[in-house]
Amino acid sequence: MVAHAGEEGPPAYIHSALDVLHVERIDHGVRCLEDPALVARLARARVPLTVCPLSNVKLRVFTRLAEHNLPALLEAGLCATINSDDPAYFGGSINANFCELFAALPVLGARHAYQLARNSFEASFVDEARKRRWIDQLDVMFREAAVTR
Repeated sequence: MVAHAGEEGPPAYIHSALDVLHVERIDHGVRCLEDPALVARLARARVPLTVCPLSNVKLRVFTRLAEHNLPALLEAGLCATINSDDPAYFGGSINANFCELFAALPVLGARHAYQLARNSFEASFVDEARKRRWIDQLDVMFREAAVTR
């Protein structure tokens, strides 16, 4: 099960989604950083956060993409992923969310792109064998890219 929580609402909404609804994944969750105990819990349990940067800006969670907390989410060891949120309304495909966020935050680099891709495979609702194959292919691609630089 998945629930929207921690985008416009406080971290308490994320706690409720976990404790009352017993969700496996949190859509958004960017406000979790306001609660260190929640961050530790999410990181320990590897609860995926489906982060939608362009909608976060449209909804004024962040004034500009350059203020987005995705780097802090990743540094905290959270299973954050990049997603699109109703592209017809908020604008932007998944690729646009990636490109615009990486352009706005120069601190994001190849290791972050790798972690986001790996997190997305880990967070997917497919069987473990398929996840492992995708992660193995990702590892090969990033190793080959590192060798050719």
